[in-house]
Amino acid sequence: MPTTPITPIRRPSYWLDSLPDTQLMPRAPLDGSIDADVAIVGGGFTGLWTALSLLRRDPSVRVVVIEAEYAGFGASGRNGGWVSALLPMELERVAATHGRDAARRLQLAMNDTVREVGASAAVEGIDCDFVLGGYLHNATNPVHLDRLRSDLAWAETWAIDGLEWLDRSAASSRVGIDGILAAVFNPHCAAVHPAKLVRGLADAVERRGGRIVEGTRAQSIEAGRVVTDRGTVRAPHCVRALEGFTAGFAGHRRSLVPIYSLMVATEPLPSTFWERAGLAGREVFNDARRRVIYGQRTADGRLAFGGRGAFYHWGSAIRPEFDRVDRVHDAIRTTLKSLFPYLPGDVRFTHAWGGPLGVPRDWTCSVGLDRSTGIGWAGGYVGDGVATTNIAGRTLADLILGVDSELTSLPWVGHRSRSWEPEPLRWLGVNAGLALAGVEDRYEAKHGKPNRLVNGVLNRLTGH
Repeated sequence: MPTTPITPIRRPSYWLDSLPDTQLMPRAPLDGSIDADVAIVGGGFTGLWTALSLLRRDPSVRVVVIEAEYAGFGASGRNGGWVSALLPMELERVAATHGRDAARRLQLAMNDTVREVGASAAVEGIDCDFVLGGYLHNATNPVHLDRLRSDLAWAETWAIDGLEWLDRSAASSRVGIDGILAAVFNPHCAAVHPAKLVRGLADAVERRGGRIVEGTRAQSIEAGRVVTDRGTVRAPHCVRALEGFTAGFAGHRRSLVPIYSLMVATEPLPSTFWERAGLAGREVFNDARRRVIYGQRTADGRLAFGGRGAFYHWGSAIRPEFDRVDRVHDAIRTTLKSLFPYLPGDVRFTHAWGGPLGVPRDWTCSVGLDRSTGIGWAGGYVGDGVATTNIAGRTLADLILGVDSELTSLPWVGHRSRSWEPEPLRWLGVNAGLALAGVEDRYEAKHGKPNRLVNGVLNRLTGH
């Protein structure tokens, strides 16, 4: 049994830092070669939901999860805490290949998955501050209004129920964002404490008989085995579940680009602030700007807020020092203060962190199993993975166990994105997109209309 807690330096986010030492006890590394039925590389949400789903269906399956650091070290312990039904790809593109009915089934399955995450956490006794409060997509300039109207038109076209237009009065009664003009409320989203969830899932996997080895770095995944720095796990089924860290794995440098998303958290805020800021139902929120932002009111009364803006690093490099970028963290704090200008003047930002998320070339997430090799995979969530990992894990379990189900027939199953371009094209293209998103936001805020040229380039770069 483990005897010492992970040291504080190993807690790269507010979420992980807020856990007691008893929830961050390290697990033993692999101690030699072993046999298993399923070997899963990656101890984040994808790997753990897959392991848990397998063990729920068949408790006799020998499952081993292999993690280089510790369960939840990556995006699963650092993200914004949105359990959303959002997908990175447009349904129209899915429909072009698989038909409208299949594309709509995928979206409806995602909507159901939001609630499934909360239900599964409850079944496993995981207290993760899950609240089905919905999502507020806000408008703070006229261009945003047009995008919100498109949201509603899209939902009507696809017969997706639940989205609701909030006029200025209704929107401001839900969230006190400065200059809010309107909002669209989407009920298919929940707030969660992601580190409590991911560490709880790891415990649940072990309670059900799975094995998790930490501090064990996988070096290769091959048909029938995973080779690590501490031995080989031999298994007829092996799963790659590395998401933002995929690019650092042999043979996958160009599979997923690691884009850094950064976050900050305030100290717990006084009740006088929350009386004005709202979010009483713990709705998560953002607005319709092109450079992504995202926030939530935490269960302990903080604002946890993040956004894109950190540039992609040459060669898909991933390093600990990339988790903190003063320029970007300063911009995130400034953006948060612009949304809530009545934040206390002496408010303390207690945490600043970041980490890589995985972006496929066509912005299409996928899950699949190559039956000829027994190698499975899931990922490419582009930052919307807290719920998507759950449906991916359940789907992988069905694929591995040979079960034909509603999940295995969804149109993202078996999709393979083409590789990213080699350098320097990758560096130029990705960073051009990040820079142009900021340019477009500034243009829209100043002129009250989109720059058609910039928008066109952005849409091509992001596949929208």
